[in-house]
Amino acid sequence: MEITLIRHGRSSQMDNHRMNSRDFKKWVEIYNRLGILEGEICSSDAIEKGISASFLLTSDLKRSIQSAKSINPSAKIQTDPLFRETELPIPAGEFRGMRLRPNSWAVVLRLLWLCGYSQGCESYRDAKLRAKQASLTLRSIAKEHHYAVLVGHGFFNLLIARELQKAGWTGKRKTGSKHWHADTYIS
Repeated sequence: MEITLIRHGRSSQMDNHRMNSRDFKKWVEIYNRLGILEGEICSSDAIEKGISASFLLTSDLKRSIQSAKSINPSAKIQTDPLFRETELPIPAGEFRGMRLRPNSWAVVLRLLWLCGYSQGCESYRDAKLRAKQASLTLRSIAKEHHYAVLVGHGFFNLLIARELQKAGWTGKRKTGSKHWHADTYIS
């Protein structure tokens, strides 16, 4: 049995100027609403794993769905919010004078989230429980079909990978957070 976790293609949300936390919240809303960059080219390992699959699993976010269609246009796409990316805790107030680029906001807020701050979003603890459920779902699908291919999101795929390894699946997550990144686990 085999499970492949692929990270979606690059988002078409390209705005990269410095912004306050309120503007970053709007940026995230746009990021979640938009799909992938037009003309994005999949990595060869993502195509190799996805092209032979009759169906691909995705989250219900547009960038995940479009990426799956790009990897294998003839595959059936099965969306499930279970596979959504973990959210970032956007502060209700504004960090006085703090203006960061989106990637910097993501790092700061992800670190706060890992330390227990989950202002208005799923906690790290709850995300790990959801990843465990996602892992069980993928393992069940792989048992039935001998494979499962998920076109998901960077951080949540990492949490799923940890759960697969805890359950005895072998495979190594490649380092980095590159788009179209594909990791395969075998039982």
